[in-house]
Amino acid sequence: MPVLPTGSDVAAFLGRGDDEAFEDLADQHVGLVTQFVKGYTRGQGFGVGTVEEDVRAVIITATARLVVNPAQVTREEADGWSALGSFNGFSLPELAVLHNYRRRTA
Repeated sequence: MPVLPTGSDVAAFLGRGDDEAFEDLADQHVGLVTQFVKGYTRGQGFGVGTVEEDVRAVIITATARLVVNPAQVTREEADGWSALGSFNGFSLPELAVLHNYRRRTA
C-alpha cells in the first residue's frame, strides 16, 4: 500500500509543487481530510502509515478542494473574477470509491 498523502502531494496535484507556502497550507489540511476519510470508511483501506491507492486519491482531491478555499466562502468575486463553491463533503466520484470501503447494509 502507498504511504499517506502529504501537502506536497496535494500541491503537486494542483500544479503548485514549487510553492512552499502553499505546501505548508496543504499539509495543515491533508491531515484533517485524512481523518474525515478514515472516519467515513471506519478505518477500512488504511494500514500503519499507509492507505489504499484509490483512497489516497480521494484524500488528495478532497484536500485540493478544501485548500484552495480555506475560508470556505461560497462565493468570491474580485476584478471580474468569481468563484463558487466550498468543501461540502465528498464528491460523487469520491463517494463511489469510499463506498467500496464502508459497510452500508446490516
